Amino acid sequence: MCLALFLQQTQFNPENMPGMIAGIMAIYFIFLIGILVVVTIPLWFICKKAGFSPWLSLLNIVPLGGLILLYVLAFSNWNVVPAPRMGMYQPPQYPPQPPQYPQPPQYPQT
Repeated sequence: MCLALFLQQTQFNPENMPGMIAGIMAIYFIFLIGILVVVTIPLWFICKKAGFSPWLSLLNIVPLGGLILLYVLAFSNWNVVPAPRMGMYQPPQYPPQPPQYPQPPQYPQT
């Protein structure tokens, strides 16, 4: 509200400066919380899928904590099973072959 009143004025009044600073700080704080939420939620799921504790995503709140988390995720072994590669896939034979069963043992006749 103080920012709106400031924009309506044509002359600068130094007495309004504390109110303007308080308004700008409130807007900045709300913007900062929004950015932290937008970044922390995806990192929560990335940490969970990588096999780490999802609480590591809260390192973003600490200054340079997001950079530390980035290095932890980049240079550690992830506890996940790798997906099979397409080069390892064996296509089925065409035409389909009947199943091969082992021959029963031959016993001597008496």
